[in-house]
Amino acid sequence: MSVRIDATDRKILAALQADAAQSLDEIARSVGSSKTPVWNRIKKMREAGIIGQQTVLLDAEALGFEACFFVLIRTSEHDADWQARFLNALRSRPEVQEAHRLAGDIDYILKVRVRNARAYDTFYQALISEVKVHNVTALLSMEEIKATVALPL
Repeated sequence: MSVRIDATDRKILAALQADAAQSLDEIARSVGSSKTPVWNRIKKMREAGIIGQQTVLLDAEALGFEACFFVLIRTSEHDADWQARFLNALRSRPEVQEAHRLAGDIDYILKVRVRNARAYDTFYQALISEVKVHNVTALLSMEEIKATVALPL
């Protein structure tokens, strides 16, 4: 379903990205509209798939997940069976926050959030026991400088 997005829709999306818990009245006021048209626009964008799952952002460190690793994976396996097992292994592990297939020398990059280095090793050992990988490099993030899921509307 193709939907045209206008300036008001972009303002609504920006408001939702800033705080999806805002009331419909607050969003309508911030975009200069009334509640019903804003609700109809939000409904239209949900139905079109522009607005996806709504969730809550948690503070990982406050919850004890102090280590963030970026894991670079090279593989010599590229057949469909290996890829299905690999993707299944990633999807079944909640510590994998992001996984991307890359162009270039590295095949995959993962963002893995765990409590500490020992927890990362447990994750690593489980992963390599399920799927064969050629090379794994883990990079520990020393400091998160910027993190956002907001799109630059």
